[in-house]
Amino acid sequence: MRVWRGRADTVETDRAITDRLVERVATDGSGEREPAVRVRRPHRHVAFGRRDATAGGYDRAREAARQRGFPAVEREAGGRAVAYTGSTVAFLRAVPVEGPRGGIAERYDTTLADLRDALDALGVDATEGEPPGSFCPGSHSLQAAGPDGRLRKLAGLAQRVRTDVAIVAGVLLVRDHDEIRGVLDPVYEALDVPFDPDTVGSVALADGDAGPERVVPSVERALVGNREAAVESCGRL
Repeated sequence: MRVWRGRADTVETDRAITDRLVERVATDGSGEREPAVRVRRPHRHVAFGRRDATAGGYDRAREAARQRGFPAVEREAGGRAVAYTGSTVAFLRAVPVEGPRGGIAERYDTTLADLRDALDALGVDATEGEPPGSFCPGSHSLQAAGPDGRLRKLAGLAQRVRTDVAIVAGVLLVRDHDEIRGVLDPVYEALDVPFDPDTVGSVALADGDAGPERVVPSVERALVGNREAAVESCGRL
């Protein structure tokens, strides 16, 4: 298992590192086709999905994000818009495959279980699922109770499968839940997508250890598991 650790100086160069990681897993010249993990805190931005980019209100949604200090970026994988504040954690695990069929459900289940283990180590009792009106709605999410006992979404997963590599990626909200609500509310309104701001959770809101020096290593350890890891530095932590 190769662990890509760190973050590049801009959103664009950081995304290029992830693209390079995926291609390395797919076409490693050594013939080993080694799986890889990357966990980091992306720069501040709102990442829009492909469905967002074709929506009638997309330009207004981008402007709403920009007015609140969040550059707009389009991503290949995943569903609806997600906000990164600089504390939000993005993670992925890329594994070599021999074709696009099979293994999808198993990869989702394994990654959700690993992420729950990471959250448990941080003091968060997360369960599978999400409340209605959540950001980036999907069937592979984790939720946790806030101080009022209400379940809120704090993590979501997506999967992209090629003929040679499968990538399970996700987002984990660590803190800044109020700021994330504040930018996603007008963004989703412009996109005409149902959204309840009070469904936005975080590790901090679930009374977990939200220090970045704890969250990133915890998620990384869970995704690596008991595999031997070789670390490759790709920028600032």
